Amino acid sequence: MKIRKNDNVIVIAGNYVGKTGKVLKVFPDKNRIIVEGVNIRKRHTKPNQKNPQGGIIEKEAPIHVSNVMIIDPKTNEPTRIGSKVIIDDKTGKKKRVRISKVSGEML
Repeated sequence: MKIRKNDNVIVIAGNYVGKTGKVLKVFPDKNRIIVEGVNIRKRHTKPNQKNPQGGIIEKEAPIHVSNVMIIDPKTNEPTRIGSKVIIDDKTGKKKRVRISKVSGEML
């Protein structure tokens, strides 16, 4: 999965088209992510230690990773993601980094 936690993404399909947010959690085995402020669901809860009043709680539900695109940090537009192998000058080790297809900027 090319999208990681704390990436800024924009929703490109579904009920929340055009909304942007930060990725809060990633579920690679299910190809789903939770985005801040997107796909809000209401849950009725009984009173408990965490919420002594009980009532209706709103929280984000997972959406499929194909419905979002990463926002390019340079242009602030949706972009596809590629990868590039960079050799570290000091240690000589190879490192794989994610790059934006639009601007070529590292993510």
